Amino acid sequence: MPASSSVTSPASALAVQALYQDHHSWLVALLRRRLNCPHGAADMAQDAFVRVLVRPDALPELREPRAYLTTIARGLLHDHWRRRSLEQAWLDTLAALPEHLAPSPEDTLTIRQTLQQLDDMLGRLAPKAREVFVLSQLQGLGYAQIAAQVGIGERTVKRYMAQGFELCLALME
Repeated sequence: MPASSSVTSPASALAVQALYQDHHSWLVALLRRRLNCPHGAADMAQDAFVRVLVRPDALPELREPRAYLTTIARGLLHDHWRRRSLEQAWLDTLAALPEHLAPSPEDTLTIRQTLQQLDDMLGRLAPKAREVFVLSQLQGLGYAQIAAQVGIGERTVKRYMAQGFELCLALME
């Protein structure tokens, strides 16, 4: 981890330690209820505290630690469910293919890695921009249709599409 994203002061280190000790069990229990998986909940709680470690300077001013951790957990859960949905769509597509057209294990791995990269890229877009990009690229809707469905102007659709394509180009590099 780069020095700029690690705990930088003794006060921050103590704040992170106290937050972890006081709320880790609570956060794992919260995530276990949402995921129905104790191991996944523990992993996701660790991911939440890694995110806390990236911004330790926010902790001394923190008035509602559980609300802060809940916000982080919601983001992680959203990412988790989006990835699961994408993976399920992929598995459904594979199951529908005739056996002779099914990809090899090597191709399947490559496709999964590509889908993971695409999902990571889409996760960098604002929610509306992501929705617009998916409606265009995966559902084949035109800009006017997207504008009407999402309730935004065509200029905004074009701007969101440009953001999505810029990220795609960055991913390709």
